[in-house]
Amino acid sequence: MVENRTAIVTGSSRGIGKQVAETLAADGANVVVCSRSVEDSEEVAEGIEADGGSALAVEVDVSQKESVERLVERTVEEFGQIDVLVNNAGINIRGPAEEITPEDWQQVLDVNLTGPFYCAQAVGKRMIEQGDGGDIVNISSMMGEMGQQDRTPYNTSKGGVNNLTRCLAVEWAEHDIYVNALAPGYIMTDMAAEAQEEADFTEQDVRDRTPLDRFGTPEEIANCVSFLASHDHYMTGEVLHADGGWTAFGWGAKDR
Repeated sequence: MVENRTAIVTGSSRGIGKQVAETLAADGANVVVCSRSVEDSEEVAEGIEADGGSALAVEVDVSQKESVERLVERTVEEFGQIDVLVNNAGINIRGPAEEITPEDWQQVLDVNLTGPFYCAQAVGKRMIEQGDGGDIVNISSMMGEMGQQDRTPYNTSKGGVNNLTRCLAVEWAEHDIYVNALAPGYIMTDMAAEAQEEADFTEQDVRDRTPLDRFGTPEEIANCVSFLASHDHYMTGEVLHADGGWTAFGWGAKDR
């Protein structure tokens, strides 16, 4: 249960992060909605409160350690403690590996891998001080387990997130801090729709490779996060795939 727990959800002004924030709030958590756009975060927080939930909007750039530390301080000022961190903020810069610039590479790694470390480090310190454990959920991707054309920075960063999850889980188990990762497959969000417009694949291509024969929904991912954030299980250091069976099946087109 996440009722009466305080959860920070990064990158929660849109897409999966927004749905995670709304679901955790509906399940009874105090939710800190945060992104680089304080206006968008405020809009999400206001919607949560209008539905009877408890929310705080904070501006954060997860790639900047000082910004992350201010986020943690503001959360503690408002709610007194931190019980859950959902590292959701992420970006993707596509292109052939031979054409990726140093700036593009560094930007993806800064947001997708360094950001989750900065957030986990700052929140982990607070959880250790509090002395009553906590839950960290890193939003990875099924792409962190495989190679793929034109996504070298993104897939590499998510592979790093998976091993960051394992390392922190082992290190912080003695403090009753559970650290797990959720690796979604293709989820129907605005970002997924934009990616299809830019890429050489269609919704049918995804369905042909997915045993469940459809995209996932943000609501389904948010439900998985709520479970991982509940502390009502015996899991830490795990990477759970929510991908409709994609990684179990592989890359070939399924028989219809």
